Amino acid sequence: MNRRHINQEDPDRLYTVTGGRSRADESAFDTVTLIVSECEPVAGMQSEHATILRMCWEPMAVVEISAELKLPVSVVKILLRDLLDTGRITVRHPSLVSGQDQRPAPETLKQVLDALQRL
Repeated sequence: MNRRHINQEDPDRLYTVTGGRSRADESAFDTVTLIVSECEPVAGMQSEHATILRMCWEPMAVVEISAELKLPVSVVKILLRDLLDTGRITVRHPSLVSGQDQRPAPETLKQVLDALQRL
C-alpha cells in the first residue's frame, strides 16, 4: 500500500486545520504579539487550539507558537483568532517605544533577526 506522508505543511492538512479559511484579521496579531491563555483546553476542542492553550500559560509570541507547532504564521494567526473570538486567550501587543534613547540597540535587533531566520 502506498501511503502518502502527511507533514505539517501539507496543503490538505492546513486546509483542514483552518477550516478552509485563508486569512485572519491581520490587525489583531503580528509576529511579536504576545499570547496568554485564559483557560484550560476543553474536551472536543481542535487539537491545535488545545496545544496553543497549554503552551501559552506564560506569554508567548506568535512566531514562537508557529515554530513550536511547525505551522506557518498565517495558519497560527487563524487559530489564534478563533481562540480570541471565544475569549480563550488574551493578546498583548508590544509597547510602543517613545524616544530615541529607549529603542533597542541595532545589534540587539540584528540578533533577533538572525534568531528568527534560523527558525
